[in-house]
Amino acid sequence: MASSTPVRAGAGLLGFIFGPAYGLIDPPPFLDEHEKQVDWTRSYHGLSSTPFSPEQGQLLMAAVDTNDIEIKPDGILYLPEIKYRRILNRVFGPGGWGLAPRGETIVTGKLVTREYGLVCGGRLVSIARGEQQYFDPDGIPTATEGCKSNALMRCCKDLGIASELWDPRYIKGFVRDHAKEMIVEHAVTKKRRKHWMRRDDELKYPLKEVSGAQAGQVRKV
Repeated sequence: MASSTPVRAGAGLLGFIFGPAYGLIDPPPFLDEHEKQVDWTRSYHGLSSTPFSPEQGQLLMAAVDTNDIEIKPDGILYLPEIKYRRILNRVFGPGGWGLAPRGETIVTGKLVTREYGLVCGGRLVSIARGEQQYFDPDGIPTATEGCKSNALMRCCKDLGIASELWDPRYIKGFVRDHAKEMIVEHAVTKKRRKHWMRRDDELKYPLKEVSGAQAGQVRKV
């Protein structure tokens, strides 16, 4: 069984990019050369072999519902990862798709990263490296799940799912029609910052909107 104890990773490209890195000793299972399974850690089996059916293509590339789009406080639009999973389940059926890790989890001082391959109907569709920040060692297990979800979102770009969220003109139009920017103040710390949110959402405690002349006095959190 793979250990979850972090160990220092050897020098390499990831160490050069992210700084000192650690592996969780969770490499994908090694397949014997005589096993009749696809080794998704290295294989590109089925990649671009044939397009999906027109019906599947329509579902994958369907226009994203504006009610499903969320906006981060910094103004970045995103689709919750569960929405990607629901679309994949609708198109391929539960169990008809999966994420296959293509290497072990790498943990740096602030980041968890791992490469995954999206397999649909028994063939590779896309490869992407997921990443997730963490702020405390106790948060590493949760960060590994966030890393996996991030890789899924990136893989789904190749299938055309929610492609509007990478279209600059669509983003500008959505922000204009469905988003608002305001100055908010933290009820406890009294610090203020700019904050984006959907027009149909409401601020929740401990944040409150600052309006009028007071909005010009912004102190970043």
